[in-house]
Amino acid sequence: MFHSYLSKRRIQNFKSNKRAFWSLIIFCFLFFISIFSEFLANERPLIIKYKDSFYFPVFSFYSETTFGGDFKTEAIYKDIEVQCLIISGGKEECWDFPEKIIKETNNITQSSDKGWIIWAPIPYSYNTINDLDGAAPSSPDYQHWLGTDDTSRDVLARIVYGFRLSVFFAILVTLISSVIGITAGAIQGYFGGWIDLSFQRLIEVWGATPSLYIIIIVAAIWQMNFWLLVFLMSLFSWTALVGVVRAEFLRARNFEYVRAARALGVSNYKIMSRHILPNAMVATLTMLPFIVTGAIGSLAALDFIGYGLPASYPSLGELTLQAKNNLQAPWLGFSAFFTFAIMLSLLVFIFEGIRDAFDPRKIFK
Repeated sequence: MFHSYLSKRRIQNFKSNKRAFWSLIIFCFLFFISIFSEFLANERPLIIKYKDSFYFPVFSFYSETTFGGDFKTEAIYKDIEVQCLIISGGKEECWDFPEKIIKETNNITQSSDKGWIIWAPIPYSYNTINDLDGAAPSSPDYQHWLGTDDTSRDVLARIVYGFRLSVFFAILVTLISSVIGITAGAIQGYFGGWIDLSFQRLIEVWGATPSLYIIIIVAAIWQMNFWLLVFLMSLFSWTALVGVVRAEFLRARNFEYVRAARALGVSNYKIMSRHILPNAMVATLTMLPFIVTGAIGSLAALDFIGYGLPASYPSLGELTLQAKNNLQAPWLGFSAFFTFAIMLSLLVFIFEGIRDAFDPRKIFK
């Protein structure tokens, strides 16, 4: 009953913080949309109807011969010939099919009952090289709402995929760092003595290690990828939580209820996880926003200097680098700035509300 009341009070406190509550709704909505990026921004059609059969290129591979073409390689759905084959129903029918109907269509392209195509709202993926009338980067227009970068890739599509990548990266780094940091701080603070001293000396040495140099050295030896970068970032992020968790466990290990539980024969694990850790969560939650935003900022910084993810990944840091190198294209800088500003502001507001919800001194009306 106590836990139920405490949980309800925390939820109510969080809802009372309107800025945090609406930030959570907006962020969850944006993140939910970005999870389905392949359905929102893709150069492959979502659904194709061809000769009374349905095809889903967003999930499967289809060669051009599937639609009556000549090549066994994957169909290039942006080509006017491939679209003509699908819509007209075959190679012979395509000769007499009016090309104007294909060129003037947008998200849905159809003719008779023989075939039609449904495209994603943004008919470009993050790595799609577009044919432009002028030089790249091109300014925003009705086809590319935020313009293109210096390699003719759609900026909006890269932001959609880059947002998802950055959030997943930050979540993974935060989870791994939290597990390691909370465990290390709890062991130090609860047992104390030589265990605490040994861990402290190790953390002092580890914290003095220049993480940026280590990442640069590893990137020079191995090809950097998403999981390797998550591992490297987690190695140097967990120390941020050790100090606050250790202090809370040092303070609470001699409380009367802890002594009573120890005298009753309760195991150290249960005392640490059930009795002390919940009281240490408030101090721990105050550090999580710094880890989350720090992970996003570190990923962008590493991509900016060229030691982060490969160029094949949708990187917001690489978009920032292009904005620096193409000052004549201000839409690149504005797109990168507002993406980071909105994403980081929402995360900070959300964690601010979570921190206040767990704080027993905060009572909103």
